[in-house]
Amino acid sequence: MQKLLTATALAAILAPAGAFAQDSYTFALVPKAMNNPFFDLARDGCMAAAEEMGITCNYIGPGEHTEMEQVQIVQDLISQGVDGIAVAPSNAPAMARALRAAVDAGIPVMTWDSDLLPEDVALRSTYVGTKNYDIGVELANIAKSRHPDGGTVCLQTGGAAAANHNERLLGVRETLSGESLGAPPGEPLTGQGGWTEISGCPLITDDDGNKAVQGMTDILAANPELTAFISTGAFTQWFDNAYRQAAGPYADKLASGDLSIIVADTLPMQMGQLKDGLSVGQVGQRPYEMGYQAMHILKDLKEGKTVEDPIYTGLDICTQENVDTCLGSN
Repeated sequence: MQKLLTATALAAILAPAGAFAQDSYTFALVPKAMNNPFFDLARDGCMAAAEEMGITCNYIGPGEHTEMEQVQIVQDLISQGVDGIAVAPSNAPAMARALRAAVDAGIPVMTWDSDLLPEDVALRSTYVGTKNYDIGVELANIAKSRHPDGGTVCLQTGGAAAANHNERLLGVRETLSGESLGAPPGEPLTGQGGWTEISGCPLITDDDGNKAVQGMTDILAANPELTAFISTGAFTQWFDNAYRQAAGPYADKLASGDLSIIVADTLPMQMGQLKDGLSVGQVGQRPYEMGYQAMHILKDLKEGKTVEDPIYTGLDICTQENVDTCLGSN
């Protein structure tokens, strides 16, 4: 760290006056993976804010969902002395250990999309994004509205150590069961509220779209009487053709109300699938807003201002009944 500070001090001496004004800020936006269309929208928001503010958005993350690679990227950013870091932790405990070095270096840190665990939140100044528990609540509410007597359910999630997906799982389970089920992700349902989770679920995808759609395909084929398939992330529907091939054979059951496929997020391909009757509900986040706000928040933090914690960006609840209007507030 002493070497880094010395280099920074030398640069300040050699640079012309004003070179280190606010337009020289470089803030990093670190997603879970860069092959993820959800995070592409956050990147776009980050770049738009950076252009407006005259700063640099360094959008950088693992090519694929790789927890330790993300940790290494953050460690590299700290070593480079960036002006601030906004990270969506894939592995909350591991990321917390890495971020201690940023705190020691005086680098402002915030989280977005996914937060740290409660015992580590003091390491970051704020979280911007979805109240993840509420995604689970709204996914479950759609299921309950279609199946008031309950039934069998398979849950699909992202990384096993991802705090945001575990919070969503808890929201689903507590809403379906009507009971408090402890810390995220909660215990699998065994009949509470009329709902039972089937064997083999929840499905862990590690944010891998191919793995997600294959998992759904296998579960639906093996469980023809399944009542609801609920996914806490868009990965199930990223690959439009593959998803349509997997869900297409069940279009009649979806239309009749015998089966529900309900998925988080409202990306363009997902809205097309909803319109075509290949899902019955989408609970959408606002990733563009996350990336956009992150740049403004980091600038405020860099300049010593106080920011709110947390900062929620809201949800869009879309069904086949309101599919043409549900995103009007975005």
